[in-house]
Amino acid sequence: MSGGPLSGVRVLDLTRLLPGPVATLHLADLGADVIKIEDHGAGDYARILGDGPDGVSVFYRSVNRNKRGLRLDLKHSQGRAVFLRLAQAADIVVESFRPGVSDKLGIGYQALSAVNPRIVYCAITGYGQTGPLAMAAGHDLNYIGFAGVLDQIGVAGGQPAIPNLQIGDLLGGAMTAVMGILAALFDAQRSGRGRLVDVAMSEAVLAHNLFPFFALQTEGGVPQRGADLLTGGDAGYGVYATADGRYMAVAPLEKKFWDLFCDALAHPEWKSKHGLRGAAAAALRRELQELFVGRNQSEWQDFFAGIDCCVTPVLSVAEALEHPHFVARRMAVQADGVTQFAPPLKLSGWVFAVERAAPSPGEHGTEVLRESGFSADEIRELQEASII
Repeated sequence: MSGGPLSGVRVLDLTRLLPGPVATLHLADLGADVIKIEDHGAGDYARILGDGPDGVSVFYRSVNRNKRGLRLDLKHSQGRAVFLRLAQAADIVVESFRPGVSDKLGIGYQALSAVNPRIVYCAITGYGQTGPLAMAAGHDLNYIGFAGVLDQIGVAGGQPAIPNLQIGDLLGGAMTAVMGILAALFDAQRSGRGRLVDVAMSEAVLAHNLFPFFALQTEGGVPQRGADLLTGGDAGYGVYATADGRYMAVAPLEKKFWDLFCDALAHPEWKSKHGLRGAAAAALRRELQELFVGRNQSEWQDFFAGIDCCVTPVLSVAEALEHPHFVARRMAVQADGVTQFAPPLKLSGWVFAVERAAPSPGEHGTEVLRESGFSADEIRELQEASII
């Protein structure tokens, strides 16, 4: 398999849908041997969320590549025994059950650390393992709403806007989980002791809601929606419509960029209006709106192509994938019959590749168990009992 930096690291992945599978996707892409463990029922129903080749969704194929598949009945004592045996040689376990579920199954952190003190156990939940809301259900919209982020998203005078990027799921359930896992793994390799990594998606969002947090302390309150520096308060940072109904992202915030911007547009009188707020900023924004609506997006894109002042087109996903920059950076790859994103990082001495298609349910079960020391007779007995 991969010569990535996590080569030799084994991960037991009990997660489904988006947050956990994206976390383990990053680990798998970096070379870890991720074993996706599913039950005998629905398994990971991301498989059927949307269309895809052979009835398997693009969603599932894209976030479960480079993993191996094992079906295991954890509600049966034999299934739990198999899992504990696998955990003895694993480095990481990732789950997204509600708090207490894994303990009831007999595969919680305490049970696993008893058989493997080096194990890193990551539990991804909406609100954490403790606290008044620990057992509450939730989705991304709940987490960003609860953390004060949703309240700030949207235009002045409008209601909160729902982002199409799942901030809680991906920032919290995926990236924060990976950060905690890798930190604990690094320490485990030095100390011989693993850790429980308790990741709450709502907390990850809260801890990154920085500018409103700063304003609350320095100004005694948070600006109204659409009035903060970066959401409408500064005319030099915003989205402007073009003649063809498209948009430009205009962000010459710093004085040096603002001056270049003003000179390029032959409006030197705007230079002195840098950083205006309130009614003056609103008046300047109206002038900019009138200016940008005078040309098509492609014309503005060509106009600003050689001017380094932070003005770019607002592209569709399809346009972004086809842009020469992302093409040069190889951010899209063709694999498993669909287009997928490459990892959002580059490492020297390592070339990313999709080495395995997303597994079918239990696809690598026999292979994984054989590698873990199970005999042919043991594997056959587990199959006959529908444990695997």
